[in-house]
Amino acid sequence: MSARWKALWAAGIAAGLLALFWRDIFNPETISGARVLLTGASAGIGEQMAYHYSRFGAEIVLTARREAVLQKVTEKCLQLGAKKVFYIPADMISPAEPERVMQFAVQKMGGLDYLVLNHIGATPLQMWDGDVEHTRWLLQVNFLSYVALAMAALPVLMESKGSVVVVTSISGKIATPFATSYSATKFALDGFFSSLRHELAMQKKDMSITLCVLGLIDTEMALEKTRGLVYMDALPATEAALAILRGGATRAREAFYPWWLEPLCYVRGWFPSHWDWVVQSFYNYTSA
Repeated sequence: MSARWKALWAAGIAAGLLALFWRDIFNPETISGARVLLTGASAGIGEQMAYHYSRFGAEIVLTARREAVLQKVTEKCLQLGAKKVFYIPADMISPAEPERVMQFAVQKMGGLDYLVLNHIGATPLQMWDGDVEHTRWLLQVNFLSYVALAMAALPVLMESKGSVVVVTSISGKIATPFATSYSATKFALDGFFSSLRHELAMQKKDMSITLCVLGLIDTEMALEKTRGLVYMDALPATEAALAILRGGATRAREAFYPWWLEPLCYVRGWFPSHWDWVVQSFYNYTSA
């Protein structure tokens, strides 16, 4: 049996066990009237999340860098049924922006129920080229600004018994080629927010942290970067966005999209001598 088939066989067993105990507890009514701050909301998964929250009747503050695009997303959110929608342009490379955005959201909505962290810095999919400055920049956007936003939100989320929803990647669970800096930021998110979840539980604070682990999604940015490099199909952003919303609404510890990423994470240590080969077989080294 080849290494790839062994991995798929093991994942199938884990998936069967997962299906045996899984049940859907999502109630759309819990989103109606909820106060949501959504970052990275101008395109891709963030834009689709904005539309899903709107259909369920949430109040939303949207933030991203491009004001003109935010205006268009805001208009569509109102058409789809959002109770209230506000937007604030912000660039998360600036350490001052998280506090400014949080103050705006609390002022406009009178509190907060969901902090949905989704923004991302652009990075090429390529072999590590030794660019340490780019890695520092990416850590600020993809990790440190998430931490700063969460810390600014903690007091109001504790008051509302709310939730932090962190959008991350399978590259933050399983190291993958051509994504050294990106993968580092996603592993950092997993480590920080998983540790914070422990600390909140130990203090008996009634708020949740959901880590949403995504595979390859068909956003314009992802398709452009992976073309010719990755041997896998991209999945719909609208479905990924709904999986994230459901994970946060059910206060899940982790939410995976597609679903089979979860058993994959469980079995990755079963065949360690073959695992690196399995991962590398999904990437085109000659095009990197």
